[in-house]
Amino acid sequence: MLKYVISFFASITLVFFITNKLYAAGDAPKPPNIDWHQEGIFGTYDKAALIRGFQVFQEVCASCHSLNFIAFRNLLEIGFSPEEVKLIAAEYEVEDGPDDEGEMFMRSARPSDYWPAPFANDKAARAANGGAMPPDLSLITKSKVAGSDYLYALLTGYRDEPPEGFELSDGMYYNDYYPGHQIAMPQPIYEESVEYIDGTEATIEQLSKDVTQFLAWTAEPKLEERKRTGLKVLIFLAIFAALAFVIYKRTWKRLKIKDTEE
Repeated sequence: MLKYVISFFASITLVFFITNKLYAAGDAPKPPNIDWHQEGIFGTYDKAALIRGFQVFQEVCASCHSLNFIAFRNLLEIGFSPEEVKLIAAEYEVEDGPDDEGEMFMRSARPSDYWPAPFANDKAARAANGGAMPPDLSLITKSKVAGSDYLYALLTGYRDEPPEGFELSDGMYYNDYYPGHQIAMPQPIYEESVEYIDGTEATIEQLSKDVTQFLAWTAEPKLEERKRTGLKVLIFLAIFAALAFVIYKRTWKRLKIKDTEE
């Protein structure tokens, strides 16, 4: 038993060491810890924030970044109506075919279509972004150690000028939280970059927080369902354990009475 306990704590220590190393890479500070609405056992997505975050993605991020694992119909899950989803999809064109003549053609997107990529291929994407490849954002919060905290910190960590003595390479931008502090992506979000439909004040912090929550949802759209299932399983196991204990106590009591009578 002691061997397994030692092994467990050794694993935890190793994970902690690796995580700290990753944070330390490039002299980037650890992102601030944000209390996200969806975190915790009973945490759920803030639907209003998701809709605002989608608006930020659509108006700011979608011109460079793809969302390969999300279909237009998935937007129903964050509060859009079927009619709204149809209208959103119709704003985009996707390739379809072949037609009767064997040719591919473009048509208006439907709710069943996946989000179209902003570039025809990776080479076109790099050519339009100075050689840098804009990553797909579907799983971006899962691909980083600090997840949502890191993405929020990155979006709010741009500085107009690097610190004194810091040499910034041509075509690069200074960011407090990016490893090495040099990032090829220019600052994407500014005050009032988006005029929120619900009237929320569009500060850099608010815009960054909302789009981060939206991208946390794209990375794990079934999070709420998983939590509900997990809670049901825990309740079932608790009831089962209680019944097993009662049966055990009654059976043991009968055996003790029987032994006493004999």
